[in-house]
Amino acid sequence: MYKQKIESIKPEFEKALNYVVQKLMSIRTGRANPALVENTLIDVFGSKMPLKQIAAISVPDARKLRVDPWDKSYIEPIRKAIQTNTALSPATDSTGLWISMPELTEDVRKDMIRTVGQIDDAAKKTIRKYRDETWSDIQKMQRDGLISEDDKFKAKEDLQKVVDNYNVKIEDAIKNKKKELEG
Repeated sequence: MYKQKIESIKPEFEKALNYVVQKLMSIRTGRANPALVENTLIDVFGSKMPLKQIAAISVPDARKLRVDPWDKSYIEPIRKAIQTNTALSPATDSTGLWISMPELTEDVRKDMIRTVGQIDDAAKKTIRKYRDETWSDIQKMQRDGLISEDDKFKAKEDLQKVVDNYNVKIEDAIKNKKKELEG
């Protein structure tokens, strides 16, 4: 019975892990990555759409992104949105946009490493919250006579294994991003 409870929180842990991965992908490391701009909302014909839905984004080299809108009339709205929302400066030509990745200054690197730490804290806080809620539910099951005391302690071990597994995945993603940022 407690195993179902532990299984039921895994999707929440997955969401926390995905949050970390998505947030880390959007942090600029000086290398071109479509994730830096693909979710930028572009105002086209009165509605906002993510860039990835209205243009092809490619990486011609390590320090440049190429954005080719499917409708060339979107070039100017895309340029404005990228400039406003990402602090990058795209250059336009007749068929699309070029985005060069500027070198990161030491201050910017430190700020980004601090941001990575905040992402790490938020994800771990979420995992702790769900762990604590699940542990409370398991203790209640034992108090209500639904599981034995031995099962309660087995459940605590199983729960901690799941928590540790997700914490390791998050720590690995954080460590890799910090290594990228440090050079």
